[in-house]
Amino acid sequence: MTRFGIFCPAAVGHLNPMCAIALELQRRGHIVILFGVPDALDKVSGLNLATVQIGTFDYPKRSVDSAYRTLGKLTGKPGLKFTIDLFKRETQMFFREAPQAISQANIDLLIIDQISSSIATVADYLGLPFVTVCNAMLINREPGVPPYSTHWAYSTTPWARLRNRLGNALVDLLTRDLRQVIVEQRRDWNLPPYQRREDAYSPLAQLCQLPEAFDFPREHLPAHFHYIGRFQDPSGTEPITFENINFPFERLTGQPLIYASLGTLQNQRPEIFECIAKSCLSLDVQLVISLGNPQAEPIDLPGDPIVVPFAPHQKLIERSKVVVTHAGMNTVLTALGCGVPLVAIPITNEQPGIASRLARTKAGRMLQLSKLNEITLRTAISEVLSESSYRIKARQLQNIIQASGGVERVADIIEQAAQTRQPVLAKSV
Repeated sequence: MTRFGIFCPAAVGHLNPMCAIALELQRRGHIVILFGVPDALDKVSGLNLATVQIGTFDYPKRSVDSAYRTLGKLTGKPGLKFTIDLFKRETQMFFREAPQAISQANIDLLIIDQISSSIATVADYLGLPFVTVCNAMLINREPGVPPYSTHWAYSTTPWARLRNRLGNALVDLLTRDLRQVIVEQRRDWNLPPYQRREDAYSPLAQLCQLPEAFDFPREHLPAHFHYIGRFQDPSGTEPITFENINFPFERLTGQPLIYASLGTLQNQRPEIFECIAKSCLSLDVQLVISLGNPQAEPIDLPGDPIVVPFAPHQKLIERSKVVVTHAGMNTVLTALGCGVPLVAIPITNEQPGIASRLARTKAGRMLQLSKLNEITLRTAISEVLSESSYRIKARQLQNIIQASGGVERVADIIEQAAQTRQPVLAKSV
């Protein structure tokens, strides 16, 4: 039996895959403790999962959710900068509170979301092993891969590599203050400085929710990096659900179903929902729109779409012909796991990078936000709906995801890392 500690952002898209891993490890007889701020622990309160609350002073109840609502109104670089500022504050809180909380919980190994990689410094300070989990898109850098926050296509040309280098330099500039917090803390704790960003990722195992077939070609990932696929609970349901919200399935007409969702973060953009509704007016389809928030106020949209505050995500995607999304990792992987093609409208953070990978696989279309209007979106939906190649590609990825091993394979790797304290090589799994 091992005592595992988990750290990840308070967003549902990060909590759901992490909790699926936690519950699988619990089923194997281990003790798993989730460390989180009040808003995060509220979201997982319905699960049989041990928790430790941190950040109560810095993040009182509803403060994180309020920040996420603000983020939901932002796009592009402003949205990215706002997110980075959130992580800077979180990192400062981690360094003050996490060491004592982890020590008191007698943790043997930490499971760290790649987006919360500042906890790796805490692990080093405490002398604890850790594994890195990429719940969102992996952000490991290499010359041939565009920055995660761009919609740039993959290319091996010298010009593209120069473009990538300049893009990463901009990300470095935007994240300078955050990185400085980590630099100073490592110095104060007498830890060796990082020579590169990847030094903050686990030397034992790095686990990615992205299937390798969905990513751009990679040449420099470590031997202990594991592409896996969707971290889905074996039951097929997401750990954090809103079952008390009823969906009017009786209103489904049998027409081809278009399911639209901007996730739980980038959902404060009524003009995008309106554009989606208008684009479907002349199509022989039925539109369902999830506003992504159980407390969302009703909005009037053109036509007669079914608009709900929050929807039974998986059940609707399984019935859909096309999913319209902001290109959040959770929605994209759920759709591909069901063999359903997508139309992606990336808004900020890593969504452009996810959308550009979707376009490359030809399992869907990417439509940049700057080019979004009723005509361009209708054209994209019609194309994905009518051309069978998109569904064929989506089903190919579905087969890959289903054969990936999911959270059971993740748990195997984490257990091996905990037992041996040696790198778990991808070829050995």
